[in-house]
Amino acid sequence: MKEIVEYTDYRKFIQDYYDERKRCSAFTWREFARKAGFTSPIYLKYVCEGKKNLSIGSAGSVAGAMGLVGFEYDYFVLMVSYAHAKNDEAKRSAFEERCALAMAHKVRVLGNEEFDYFKSWKNPVIRELAAHMPGAKPLEIARACKPNISASEVSETLDFLVKANLLKKDKSGNYYQTDKSISMGNVDAVPVAARDMQRQMGEFAVKALDLPLSERDMSGLTMGITRRAYERIKKELADCRRRIVAIASEDDETEQVYRLNLQLFPVSERIDNRVDRSENAEVFLNSNKNVRDED
Repeated sequence: MKEIVEYTDYRKFIQDYYDERKRCSAFTWREFARKAGFTSPIYLKYVCEGKKNLSIGSAGSVAGAMGLVGFEYDYFVLMVSYAHAKNDEAKRSAFEERCALAMAHKVRVLGNEEFDYFKSWKNPVIRELAAHMPGAKPLEIARACKPNISASEVSETLDFLVKANLLKKDKSGNYYQTDKSISMGNVDAVPVAARDMQRQMGEFAVKALDLPLSERDMSGLTMGITRRAYERIKKELADCRRRIVAIASEDDETEQVYRLNLQLFPVSERIDNRVDRSENAEVFLNSNKNVRDED
């Protein structure tokens, strides 16, 4: 099982703990729930499945049932507190508190640098530009950005990227990337910062609609799907992202920095399937099952 600081989702941590115990013994959800003080034998199972929430008040009991003490106990409780935060400001505060706790115990939190990296669109864009504009001054890099930013913003961003080991600077003052590509991976690892980045890039995407077709490619689908299909589509998108990263990594040179947004989101409330299934209604539904609105 991974170290606790490699988790941001308390549900995943509980599930992994249970799976690990189950592999080594006859451990059951009933026993787990009893040790944590729950009357329902499957309450924690439902928590892991997202059907129930673990309250902040009961977080300590569950941590104790898992044998967590000291720093790990406090860290787990903070993960639960993070999940209960009502807005991005509260989530950011809970995340930073978790990082501070880890730093006090000389432990690196997975996602700390990523959290800061994904706060601003400037970080990934300047990371690409700096590595492919050898000898360029901050002002030149600033003018290459869309939208243009100040030279001081570029300098500040470059300092962060070097400190986070996302860029390195050689003796000649040129920058190069420590890794060819950086993937956001599981967005849950840096959820608040990821949303900040996505909002910024979403606004840029709207403005990019005015670009000529030779410089941008945008399309969309409106479709009725089941939850099962939704999960399959998510996996397909994840596979697609990996393939695109592989294509982008094949070339050592860069001519221009592009942003690719892949967005899948609901545009209706969940439909209650307990409707009249008369013969005519059934025929109508079946005949329209595969209709898709493409733009």
